[in-house]
Amino acid sequence: MIKVLIVDDSAFMRKLLSDLFAGERDFTVIDTARNGKDAVDKVKKLRPDVITLDVEMPVMDGLKALEAIMRETPTPVVMVSSLTRAGAEATLRALELGAVDFIAKTAGPIASIDAIKQELLAKCRAAARANFNQLLLKQVHPAAATPIQPLAVTLPPAAGKEKVVAIGASTGGPRALQEIVTKLPANFPCGVVIVQHMPPGFTRSLAERLNSMSSIRVKEAEHNDVIQPGTAFIAPGDYHMTLEREGGRTLVKLNQTPPLSGHRPSVDPLFETVARIYKAQAVGVLLTGMGHDGAKGMQAIKNSNGYTIAEDQSTAVVFGMPKSAIELGVVDKVLPLHAIAAEVIKAVTK
Repeated sequence: MIKVLIVDDSAFMRKLLSDLFAGERDFTVIDTARNGKDAVDKVKKLRPDVITLDVEMPVMDGLKALEAIMRETPTPVVMVSSLTRAGAEATLRALELGAVDFIAKTAGPIASIDAIKQELLAKCRAAARANFNQLLLKQVHPAAATPIQPLAVTLPPAAGKEKVVAIGASTGGPRALQEIVTKLPANFPCGVVIVQHMPPGFTRSLAERLNSMSSIRVKEAEHNDVIQPGTAFIAPGDYHMTLEREGGRTLVKLNQTPPLSGHRPSVDPLFETVARIYKAQAVGVLLTGMGHDGAKGMQAIKNSNGYTIAEDQSTAVVFGMPKSAIELGVVDKVLPLHAIAAEVIKAVTK
C-alpha cells in the first residue's frame, strides 16, 4: 500500500485528489496539508511514501517546502504545477531540488483531475518505486550542485559522413540531460536531438535553462530547423519531432499525429528517422523513464549499424525505458549517467 500525503491550499483540490486515490486499491491517503509549513510538519510525523505537492501556496510555497522536506525528511515528491511560464520554471527548479516528477494542471480543478487522473496515478506509483537515492545525491553532496564543467577534450575535425546524437528521456530526465549536455564542449562536432516527455511550455523552459548552463547551444526545436554541429534541439511539448533530408541538409519536422506509447513527443519516431538518415553515423542514448518508449527506436538505430547507449539501473531514477531497450538486445553499452557524456564524445570522434 502506497501512503500518500496531499498538499494543496485548495480544500476542493484536496478533496478531489483524496477521492481519486481512495478509488485505487494500492493507495491510501494518510493525511492532507493546506500549505508548505503544514506539509513539512506532517511529513516528519507521518512518513508518507509519496507526496503530491502544489507549487503555489500561502505561508510556505511548494519550492520552500520541497527544500525543507529534502533536507529534513527526504521523501519522493510529485509536484502539481500550473501551465504557465512561471509554473514551468518553478517546476524545473523543483526537479533540480529532488522532486521525482510533476503534473501540469489545466484550467479548472474538475477538468484538471479528469485530464490528469491516470497520469497522476502512474507518476505517483513510479515515484514510490523510484531510485530515490539518485535524486538525493545533489542534496547530500552540495558540491555536486555546482555547474558541471564541459569535458576537456581535443576534438579532431569531423571526418567522413555527418553524425548525430539522439537522446530520449522521461521521468528523471531533466537532471540527467543536465549531466550530459553541460559536459559537451563548445566545439562538439555534430548536432544533438532530444525528446524529453514534457507538456507544452515546459520544454521551452528546459531548453533555456540548459542553454544557460551549457557550452553548446540548446533550443526548443522549431519546424524546419537545420541540424548543425554544437546545437541541441529539444522536441516541443505536444509535438512529435522527426528528421528529414532536404537539399543536402537535415531538417527538423514537427507534427501532431496521435501520441505513441502515451506520449507526444515520443522517442521512437525521432530515433527511427535518425536511423534511416544517419545509419552507422547515428548515436542513440536512452535515459531514465517510465515505460518502453524509445526501445523500438533504439532497435532501428542498432539495425542500421548505429551506436546505442543506455543508462544503467544504478543511476536511472526509473529504469523502465533503458531496461526495455536492454531486454530487446539492442544496446551496445550500458553506463551510469556520469559516464555517458564521455562515451558520446568518444563515439562521435571515432
